[in-house]
Amino acid sequence: MQAVVYHSQSIQAWEQRWFAQQNSSLGLMQQAAWAISQHLIEQFKQSKTRKIAVWCGQGNNAGDGYYIAAFLKQQGFCITVYATELGQSVDLKQAADYAQSNQVDIQSVDYLLSENAVHQELPTFDCHIDALFGIGLNRMLDPNWQDIIQLLNEQTGLKVSIDIPSGLNANTGQALPCAVQADQTFTILAYKAGLFTGQGKEYVGKLHLLSLIPVDQELKALAYLSPEKIVLPKRQAFGHKGSYGHVLVVGGHADMGGAVIMSAEAAFHAGAGKVSVICHAKHHQAILARAPNIMVRDINSLDQEDIEKLLKQVDAVCFGMGLGRDQWAEYIYQQWFALLNQNFHLEVVLDADALWFLAKTMEKLNHHIYATPHSGEAATLLGCTVADIEQDRITAIQQLQQKYAGRWVLKGAGSLTLEEQLFICRQGNAGMGTGGMGDVLAGMIASLKAQLHEQIALHEIVNLHALAGDLLAEDGVRGLQAHDMGKMIYKVVNENA
Repeated sequence: MQAVVYHSQSIQAWEQRWFAQQNSSLGLMQQAAWAISQHLIEQFKQSKTRKIAVWCGQGNNAGDGYYIAAFLKQQGFCITVYATELGQSVDLKQAADYAQSNQVDIQSVDYLLSENAVHQELPTFDCHIDALFGIGLNRMLDPNWQDIIQLLNEQTGLKVSIDIPSGLNANTGQALPCAVQADQTFTILAYKAGLFTGQGKEYVGKLHLLSLIPVDQELKALAYLSPEKIVLPKRQAFGHKGSYGHVLVVGGHADMGGAVIMSAEAAFHAGAGKVSVICHAKHHQAILARAPNIMVRDINSLDQEDIEKLLKQVDAVCFGMGLGRDQWAEYIYQQWFALLNQNFHLEVVLDADALWFLAKTMEKLNHHIYATPHSGEAATLLGCTVADIEQDRITAIQQLQQKYAGRWVLKGAGSLTLEEQLFICRQGNAGMGTGGMGDVLAGMIASLKAQLHEQIALHEIVNLHALAGDLLAEDGVRGLQAHDMGKMIYKVVNENA
């Protein structure tokens, strides 16, 4: 079953419907705090954790913190609450009163930032529990709140966030402008998109989900998490190279030959039966020296009739890698694009420089076209800045599909895939932010779509690519090279078959 991700406003409305059925908001707060406390007590017993600081803000998220503090105090742990002034919530006041009635030591967070305390060291704690902000935060934090979060981050010991790391936007995964760097996050009721995309992975740590109330029919999904296990269909014993798809890789400006090589090799490693590269003839020798199983054609020798004939012989095309952006590249784009967009039997991947020309022409893509921009290319396509894209990646990919149609991958941390539904990729690592990884992904998409067509979803291919990257990064993320992905791709497509 697919794991579902929701918008924070949908979750808040779901809560309100639950309370409208005469269910207690205070009871839900206590239930969440109790569940988290039980998880932590087991952990603390094993790690011999004794001294715990709970940082409480002004909203109901802080109420969870006060109850957790009280429940841990009842189990004999040494608890200190660092609290701001209470907000208006009646439930929050009851939670704070309960903590006080259990002799929890409550001190002022503001004092920690005062001139009297600034030169004093905080007591050392084994664990800090972050209950400063919940999922409703959608504004930039003022300097005082930034100082509080920075102070919390500077402390030693395990850091645990309740619902979402304070300072992180629950829907976009953007820090506002800083957030608690948690080792663990206990998210309440349901997954929020910001836990998985944007900067979220940097702050969340190990994620635990506490599903405390039943899902109702009015709660609508924002996205789904790509499954970690992807099972590919088994091959029949009587198959041959013609059974597994013919991939055409088109690009390779005279000055840029590496991208088409990486795409073509990735296509073969992902299982394509045949792979051809159409590029500038000066790269043919290098391609054949690396992979003599790749067929090559000179891109400059093909007229419209040749291209039409070629497209009838293949199953998938990835177009744009190393194409360039000069007058020659523009001519090649115009020569190929309309034919690719009109040949519905093809699976077509548009990547790299093909996306740059798409942004200039703003043509609508048909349903068999997969566009795979990173945030810089997405910004060009939408006529905005990279910062705008990263500020709200989910809105960005939705706008890309609205503007251009087709099917989309927005690459980056927590890659997004949008066909009929939106999917978020949980796998992948920072080491994959290196030249050529996108070319490898384009080759994989073309290859697996050529083999399996609608038997494999776009988000599943993105996930396989990320899994291959994680295998490559097992010894470290620094210095990964895209051209080393081949063996890892071979491994993941066979482990999952």
